[in-house]
Amino acid sequence: MSEVQDYQDALARIEREVEEGRSDLGALGFWRLVRQIKQDPALSHHWAEEVGRVDRAAFERRVRPRLPVWFGNAVLLVGSAVLVALVPVAVALASDASSPEPVLPGLMLLVAAVGLAVTLHDPAHWLVGRLSGIRFDCYFLDGPFRIQPGIKVDYASYLRASPGARAWMHAAGAVASKIAPFAVFAAVYLPHRAANYDLFPPWAMWGVLGFGVLQIVTDVWWSTRKSDWKKVRRELRVARAQRV
Repeated sequence: MSEVQDYQDALARIEREVEEGRSDLGALGFWRLVRQIKQDPALSHHWAEEVGRVDRAAFERRVRPRLPVWFGNAVLLVGSAVLVALVPVAVALASDASSPEPVLPGLMLLVAAVGLAVTLHDPAHWLVGRLSGIRFDCYFLDGPFRIQPGIKVDYASYLRASPGARAWMHAAGAVASKIAPFAVFAAVYLPHRAANYDLFPPWAMWGVLGFGVLQIVTDVWWSTRKSDWKKVRRELRVARAQRV
């Protein structure tokens, strides 16, 4: 039996099982098959539609609710704009406050730092992905507690993109999340220093920095095994294998 027939039979079998209600693609051998397909750009292009169809069907069987991409982007970008606006508002409130260590402006800084790490993550994936020709299907609730936003890639367009482009797409969200708290800290540091370091409470400034460092630590410990940086490393390995 030819290699083409082997792939066709395997994908057809997996698609039938998904239609019968089994959505665990790992247990069905789907991802092992995808890893083999990714090694050859010609195979990736040839089987992109079939792989994308199976991936979408399994995802839709197990994930609800699903929201349009435009709606998810709009909510997250509006949220980002509100969180960015908190920073100058916090500076203004702290400058006018009678207390040398106003609590509310300090809390606003923490909310902006943590919130932007969330709201910028998926739009960064989307922007870099779209620039690389990768499409997206929907937004959904992701994470261990199903409370954080996630964006679902269209796997057919994902396979057609180069491994390097796929790696950049995965990295974009992680980088945006890591930059956010340090950007908030940088935005308020100069006025804070000009006020002889009395503009914001020390716990707020250290909290923003600590959150940024915590994200880096969790990326090194967790994301390289389970999330975005694991996918970045995976796609870079595919790129190296294709060059060889």
